Amino acid sequence: MKILNVHAHFDDFELTAGGTFEMWRRDLGTQLSARVLVFTDGAAGHYCRSREETASIRLVEQKESAKIGGYEFQLLKLPDGSTFQEGGVLTRLALGALWKAIRAFEPDYLFCPPLPSDPLMGVHTDHLTVAEAVRRVAYLINVPHAFSDIFPTDETHSEPLKTPVILNVYDGYMFGANQYDLAVDVEEAFPVIAQCAYCHRSQFQEWIPWIGRHEIRGPTTFEEWSAALRGRMARQRQDMGVAGERALEFFTVTAWGATPKLETLKRDLPGLCLDPSRLAALGEKLLRWGVL
Repeated sequence: MKILNVHAHFDDFELTAGGTFEMWRRDLGTQLSARVLVFTDGAAGHYCRSREETASIRLVEQKESAKIGGYEFQLLKLPDGSTFQEGGVLTRLALGALWKAIRAFEPDYLFCPPLPSDPLMGVHTDHLTVAEAVRRVAYLINVPHAFSDIFPTDETHSEPLKTPVILNVYDGYMFGANQYDLAVDVEEAFPVIAQCAYCHRSQFQEWIPWIGRHEIRGPTTFEEWSAALRGRMARQRQDMGVAGERALEFFTVTAWGATPKLETLKRDLPGLCLDPSRLAALGEKLLRWGVL
């Protein structure tokens, strides 16, 4: 089993799919390959550090999280080896780099941010860029010459590659407009989620409190951070209209990639809650998508 998380920033993964990845790791052990691909270099996310210092700190924090979470970390690199910056315009070079990264890993499941269906809802420009990039590239994953002018290959010989099932994660910047098909119980993984996320102290202790977007008041200890994370996950559950106290992660199945079978999702996803997951409606949707 190979699972790939494509996200905009250092720290996005831990707050959206980190628990599901951990549950998968516990279930499959060495039979699982998990990778997190971060789209931007993190340089813009601070108010008093230089871009260079911020990018360096955030990269170290992400590597610390990866060590705790047992997943591979990859920073998206453009063809010349440079990185994609926050607030960047989605170019063909960036699409080609994403295409190459997905093809190189060949995941079974790919997780990424959603696209808003309501034009009145707020968005984070980088989350929107990544969501649009994955959607645009999805069909091209098994098109071997799509970006061979940027990343040269042997154009006389190609092997077919697997197209992944692509799932959207919950996006806190689209509060009130998120949807979901699947709810995964990650309560057992909560300590690991908290530990991985706490690695990003430049964000949760400095940047996010300063920008004042998520009502996190700069926790100074791991215990304070764990409590803040509990509150954040409770707000996600409330936004999805799901009662209870256990930690949940929410996902929406897209038609961007391969169309899965409902039974395959139920078999593969660890900790999947039959209730409150919307399996009946999802089954009807998948059936429609599967009709040629």
